[in-house]
Amino acid sequence: MTNSVPATGKRARLVAAACQAMHQQGVEKTTLADIAQAADVPLGNVYYYFKTKNDIVRAVIEAHLAEADAMLAAIEGAYPTPRARLKAVFSGLSEQSELIAEYGCPRGSLCTELDKRADGPEITAELMRVPLDWAARQFEAMGRPDARDLAVELLARYQGTALLANAFHDPGLMEREAARVAEWIDAV
Repeated sequence: MTNSVPATGKRARLVAAACQAMHQQGVEKTTLADIAQAADVPLGNVYYYFKTKNDIVRAVIEAHLAEADAMLAAIEGAYPTPRARLKAVFSGLSEQSELIAEYGCPRGSLCTELDKRADGPEITAELMRVPLDWAARQFEAMGRPDARDLAVELLARYQGTALLANAFHDPGLMEREAARVAEWIDAV
């Protein structure tokens, strides 16, 4: 890359590279040098955008939240009913089955790893709260008084399946569970 790349372009590349590296290697094993190399940005420039590794971790979390918001908004616009939206979200997530089988769920893995740090639980809870609240609103729109419990079950099924798919390196688990979840949503 040349120096004519706008600063926001470099920052965006650094965040994207950090998201990928932290998903594939984990937060603790990912170095600033790894991120700089993957983003094709000189290591010294990393410090212009991020003073500490924790600043990059925060940016990764924000990127995941923005991605989740965009995905959920797209589903809201594309599917007319809450039932169809719920099936679409699980199906959409399971489309990443190869990546999940290789490295685990990007958000779930990040939550698990960061939870072990002193500042982890408060900064990662939002990664699970956003899809949980969204799913609860869908079940509420279906008239379910147990909407929150159903949303927890849906998210737990996804995260559990992602964990198993990763443990067994079997992307088919995600695809099969997506079909079962669609049947479960129809039965709710």
